[in-house]
Amino acid sequence: MSACSALETLIASAADLCRKPVLHAVLSAKDATLDDYRGRIECRDGDGNRLEELDLELELYRSGEDLNLTLAWVDQPARPMLWHGQHPVWMDGETGKRCSAPADGAPLEALARRLRALLV
Repeated sequence: MSACSALETLIASAADLCRKPVLHAVLSAKDATLDDYRGRIECRDGDGNRLEELDLELELYRSGEDLNLTLAWVDQPARPMLWHGQHPVWMDGETGKRCSAPADGAPLEALARRLRALLV
């Protein structure tokens, strides 16, 4: 198993745990690394039907020694996005200004915490 596919499997497993009952698959660039990663988390229901409105875009990047990540809904710029470094910060998807968490944001925060714990 390549390092990229191992990372994709880890991300998908974390998403499955944090966003039940949705099932996840991860697509990323061939040259993606932990220090500079961009991928798409695709969602399906238990019957295998695509749930495109739940798809997420994930970015992982280093800032100094710290691993940061962003999670945003794919093709939904009006929805807030989550930045997670030492703590979670929700930002307006269009302006980048800080905003409150959306009603369905808790699973994304859980996913961000889990990924940071697994990858740091």
